[in-house]
Amino acid sequence: MHCMASPSALSVLALLLVFIISSLCIFSEAKEFLVGDKTNSWQMPSFPSQSLNKWAEANRFHVGDSLVWKFSNEKDSVLVVTKGDYESCNVSNPVAAHKGGNVTVVLDRSGSFYFISGVKGRCEKGEKMVVAVMTSGGFFPNSPAPSPSEFSSTAIPPTSSSPGLAVLRSGFAWGVLVLGVLGQLFGMVL
Repeated sequence: MHCMASPSALSVLALLLVFIISSLCIFSEAKEFLVGDKTNSWQMPSFPSQSLNKWAEANRFHVGDSLVWKFSNEKDSVLVVTKGDYESCNVSNPVAAHKGGNVTVVLDRSGSFYFISGVKGRCEKGEKMVVAVMTSGGFFPNSPAPSPSEFSSTAIPPTSSSPGLAVLRSGFAWGVLVLGVLGQLFGMVL
């Protein structure tokens, strides 16, 4: 047996839907990340604990987010490279090269992005970083980010104690869940 909803219940439901949709827009906005959370973090680390991969592990990156490097060393650069060139610190064949002290890279796909210094010898001393970008649905792609056993100082995607938070970013599943709960509360079939 289906119950008919009163006009006031429908008004409340409509207001909740507007709130949910506007909230989801906030959650899905692209973010800009200052690499290392500070200026001049693009440098050779003094200790392994200062590796930018530690910073990358602590963040969640999504398609559309941007990484921003700010450094004063005009002789340095940021190279986007393949996994193989990351592992071997090969600066001669970058996918993309960014020079200067103010670099922005848009993370335009899910998967792993590999960054190394363009100055020969700096990558070997730890001036490199791997960033794992989640899919638009809030999950990591089928190809996992590299593990520490493959090579040292790799970024491992952060794990979440609440898988529902990852779905929140996509919005759709969260919205369906909320609508289902509201439908049960108001005794309506949506």
